[in-house]
Amino acid sequence: MSDSDPSPYNETVVTVVGPPKLRTAGPSDACLVVIYGDDIGRRIPLGRQPAVIGRSSRCAVQLDHQSVSRAHCEITFDGQSYGAVDLGSTNGTYVNDEIIKSRHQLRDGDQIKTGRTILKFIVGGNIEGQYHEEIYRLMTIDGLTQVRNKRYFDEAIEREISRCVRYNRTFSLIMFDIDHFKRINDKFGHLAGDAVLRQLGTLVKGHVRRDDVVCRVGGEEFAIILPEIDVKGAVGVATKLNKLISKTKFSFDDTVIPTTISLGVADWREPFKTAEDIKKRADDKLYEAKGAGRNRVKS
Repeated sequence: MSDSDPSPYNETVVTVVGPPKLRTAGPSDACLVVIYGDDIGRRIPLGRQPAVIGRSSRCAVQLDHQSVSRAHCEITFDGQSYGAVDLGSTNGTYVNDEIIKSRHQLRDGDQIKTGRTILKFIVGGNIEGQYHEEIYRLMTIDGLTQVRNKRYFDEAIEREISRCVRYNRTFSLIMFDIDHFKRINDKFGHLAGDAVLRQLGTLVKGHVRRDDVVCRVGGEEFAIILPEIDVKGAVGVATKLNKLISKTKFSFDDTVIPTTISLGVADWREPFKTAEDIKKRADDKLYEAKGAGRNRVKS
């Protein structure tokens, strides 16, 4: 090619760049996902029109539970953001455990509690991907307490046993539950019981090591797997948790709910062969603690 030949490489292209366009949440960009209650994993798309959540069959989102008012709360879109508004419900509407008094602007990941049902608000460009990530997370996380669930516990303890057998090491298991939990539900109501469970999960998770595995394995029963910790060390952990919880003011609706726990501790040892062996040992010690008067640790 001669110097006089036109060449695309000799041309200068000028592109005018304007201010970036602000992207706001649109009607196809948000949904609610049930993470605790009936129909876990249910996806509820949100659009431009207000979506009323309540027990009535006329509601856009029906939650058929006695703890939910007929018209409990409403999700609205103002052209820029989504918000939650309580509709004078009997039990109130909570966002991230805080009761809302006026329209509360929702952010990605917010948890909305209506009665005993918890819905997670998801917003963003890749709503499909975010939804499937949340469904995957729900396979291993308890929606109410946000600690690991029983499915994860069963898999984790088998992995820990395999590791200990292979490398001739030990680990400990703490089993604990809330003392007289039925009395809490009977006296203060199931919503208060849920609040205690949720607060307990947050408290325990924040006071163990990063490698320790906290799980909800039953209604009010929890377990902690402590890798590389013998029974003496585990008793120390259990004792600290016992004292911490007995001093903590658990509350719901400005009412303090006295709460204590009983704990049983076991470590992996001969002649244990299976997960059931160490679970039975820790569970037996838990019931020993209850029989001795509750609010204590037995190993």
